[in-house]
Amino acid sequence: SLICTAIAKPADEKHPAPLDYRGAVLISGGMGLAVLGLQQSSVWGWGNPITWICIAAGLALIAWFVRYELGLANPLMQIRTFADRAFAVDNAVLFFLMIVFVPLFFFASMYAQIALGESASETGLYLLIFFAGFFVATQRGGRILDARGARPAVVSGCAIGAVGFALWAHAMPELSVGSQWPFMVLSGIGVGLVLAPANTDALNRVPRSRYGEATGITQTVRNFGSSLGLALLGTVLILQNKSNLESTLGEEGIPKSQADKIAESLTEAGGGNEAAFAEQAGAKASQIFNAVQYDFALSSRTVFYGMAAAMAIAFLIALIWMPSGKAPDLDADEAEPSVSEPASP
Repeated sequence: SLICTAIAKPADEKHPAPLDYRGAVLISGGMGLAVLGLQQSSVWGWGNPITWICIAAGLALIAWFVRYELGLANPLMQIRTFADRAFAVDNAVLFFLMIVFVPLFFFASMYAQIALGESASETGLYLLIFFAGFFVATQRGGRILDARGARPAVVSGCAIGAVGFALWAHAMPELSVGSQWPFMVLSGIGVGLVLAPANTDALNRVPRSRYGEATGITQTVRNFGSSLGLALLGTVLILQNKSNLESTLGEEGIPKSQADKIAESLTEAGGGNEAAFAEQAGAKASQIFNAVQYDFALSSRTVFYGMAAAMAIAFLIALIWMPSGKAPDLDADEAEPSVSEPASP
């Protein structure tokens, strides 16, 4: 990367301004507390006031950040950039897309290793199926963006992704890669059609002099979506898996407390944890391990239905609010001298 950057010699335009320390503290604290509350809800419980205090405090700090930034001459984040509808829609789509895309690697890996019993290297091949569709669709999405703008690629990609993830989720309890791979490819196609066009279109909505600022905004939105997705979907997975295991193991005479320990040992180790499972479950481990794998597949199905829902929300946002056509060339507009009528004598 350093060699390619040196060869390219990109323009180095400096825009010195004072650093907004208070804004940095507000947005970091707000996003951190919101994610912490969601992530720890599976441990603290939704009935614990600390869970809601963290979430509420995080949202309050984010609201304070927005109000504070609007009053600064040199803000950390130029909130008024979101007044451009296309830029705001692109970022909203990226937010919901990242709830799916980054957490996908974690949850699909756990499913492959725990429910399917695959090794780490086999899990890599399992994820590669998704990227078979992703790589092809990314190229196609870029061509659509260049020819017709972002809307056709983003709207169709979100719809394809929502259907793909829903069908993938539905097939998970079958514990067969053969029954899943068409839907995995379909999901990859959906995400691939959306990611590059939405991100590039957002940058195209600002002049080149503000690319750094726009990139900072889109990356913050994407990272926040990823963090929330991991926290929220992770909580769903843990709670659902505990519930499933308590029911299954309870039928085998294993107490709830031991079932919870088994659930924790499986999810924390991330697969390949048959020894720990056997130690927790005792002599009946070999008899019920298949049932435990099936329970984890059911829990993963719930998570992937959540991913399909996130893609469906992104689809509605793009369908209703994303403008048609290509982004205007703002740099060309700024470069053209203004032409006025000659003054009357």
